[in-house]
Amino acid sequence: MTAHHYRGKADLFNQLHHNGPLLILPNIWDPLGALLLESLGYPAVATASAAIAFANGYPDGEKIPFDDLLLILQKIVRCVKIPVTVDIESGYAENNAMLKENIKKLIDVGIVGINLEDSTPGAKFIIPVEEQCKKISLIKETSIAMGCPLFINARTDVYLKEHSLSENEKRSTSIQRGKAYKEAGADGFYPILLKNKEDIETIIQEVTLPVNLLLLPGIPGFDTLRTMAVSRVSLGPGFLKISVNALKSLAEKLLQDEGMFVLAKNPVTTDYLKDLIDKI
Repeated sequence: MTAHHYRGKADLFNQLHHNGPLLILPNIWDPLGALLLESLGYPAVATASAAIAFANGYPDGEKIPFDDLLLILQKIVRCVKIPVTVDIESGYAENNAMLKENIKKLIDVGIVGINLEDSTPGAKFIIPVEEQCKKISLIKETSIAMGCPLFINARTDVYLKEHSLSENEKRSTSIQRGKAYKEAGADGFYPILLKNKEDIETIIQEVTLPVNLLLLPGIPGFDTLRTMAVSRVSLGPGFLKISVNALKSLAEKLLQDEGMFVLAKNPVTTDYLKDLIDKI
């Protein structure tokens, strides 16, 4: 991918978070899923770390080797024309020097956006804000130096891991981190597990970054999210769970000598799949 082509995709992905329709991203884990969403008219595709890990026989939490992840991402980017953003958890890096090299590799593959978490796999608490800001600044500076500015969707795990905080403290801590991450170079803010309408509105107003929410039971409906100026909604591993549930349901029926006609009635035919692949 040429630098000019990359920059065009990066600019498009950034614009999708501003003054447009709500960006809904059902997170995928393989090229076929990316092709499916592109064929349906989605303007971008995103991966989920858990979905890629589970689909390849690994637990979540940066257990899949980074080189293996890169190969999967390379296949996904190669098969679609739309921008691809990837969940890199906390960076698959033991230090910032390794993080910098990983970012270079992601850009070389053609990734235009990342999710970056402020906690490490297995940790009970989140990373100190100053340390996380250094990582964000490093990523921004590295990508700009390469002429390929990554969209950094800075995820905070305040609502996920800071169980000792009150709801008000979680909101104020999230706002503090969101502002700090913006100052460090983040392009979007992802307070995962946030679903209270008033807290969402306050965080959007205070942080002044495009806000990404995880699609959870109990979050406001899509029309309300649009009215509130939420920029992006992700499914995380939810898309994979829906897919596995369909497989599980049919497999259970077959064990009971049922489900024979499910395949015959399936609108997704071999020709449909061939047509998706032929678009590459």
